[in-house]
Amino acid sequence: MGEHSPRRILLVTGLSGAGKASILRMLEDLDYEVVDNPPLDLFEALLAQAGPRLAIGMDVRSRGFKPQRVVECLKRAQREPDCVVQLLFATADCEILLRRFTATRRRHPLADEGSIRPALEQEAELLAPLRAMADLVIDTTDLPLPDLRQMISARFAVGAGAVLSVVLMSFAYPSGLPREADIVMDARFLRNPHYDDALRPHTGLDEAVANYVKADEFFAPFYEHLLGLVRVTLPRFEREGKKYVTIAVGCSGGRHRSVTVVEALARDIAADPVVKEIRAPVMVLHRELARQGQASWRWAVPPVETS
Repeated sequence: MGEHSPRRILLVTGLSGAGKASILRMLEDLDYEVVDNPPLDLFEALLAQAGPRLAIGMDVRSRGFKPQRVVECLKRAQREPDCVVQLLFATADCEILLRRFTATRRRHPLADEGSIRPALEQEAELLAPLRAMADLVIDTTDLPLPDLRQMISARFAVGAGAVLSVVLMSFAYPSGLPREADIVMDARFLRNPHYDDALRPHTGLDEAVANYVKADEFFAPFYEHLLGLVRVTLPRFEREGKKYVTIAVGCSGGRHRSVTVVEALARDIAADPVVKEIRAPVMVLHRELARQGQASWRWAVPPVETS
């Protein structure tokens, strides 16, 4: 408990109109230092002077902005031993973004006069490398502002009054381990639906894929041990004052086996009396599916409303 806590650096980017400014305001409310739209050349200088928590907003408006340069800056920062550096990417459906620009009469930073749709498509293509690298993709298409605030608070709050929040994440090993993971489990030993032609296009969100994975004779003992580990560790984490825990399950593609395991955990944790007792909100995030636009985060156990 006496160890020095690492500095937490969050880069917030995404499509214009997807809610980046709102997210930065929410992070400011969570005691993050917030710098919006600095020139890219100042990125490393900001990191060097950062306090315990820093959020940097950066997008196509930023002077010197080039996605590949941003990726290189992030990779260098992530090698710093005293920093936890994460990338948050905000997105939304094109039609919703068009509606938002029409309602606010704002000009898209890449648009010529009156041509917003091509600018949105150009921006999405330009930012694809950052979306692919993101630790968290937030789709605000159908996300009310209060829900977005709850989601940001549950994921990034570090205040003394914050309760333990839990993230259950599926991921693909070839894309890298989630840096924020506290517990990592490997599901690659389970039989792989990828090699079944009928199941390959689907994901662990589909019943046929989930049933296929669960029919493996080693699934049940593995899963019972994992669930038991979660039941033991979460109350202890909460007792020692930990504010958030990420439990990550990986497989080869992050689409089938890991998604199946995380979905099972989400269902069972939501009903577990131990989790209910500590009142921990539980979020589900399928990292690779979110990066491909096939799924976003959701609550398995929503935060308890406080007055």
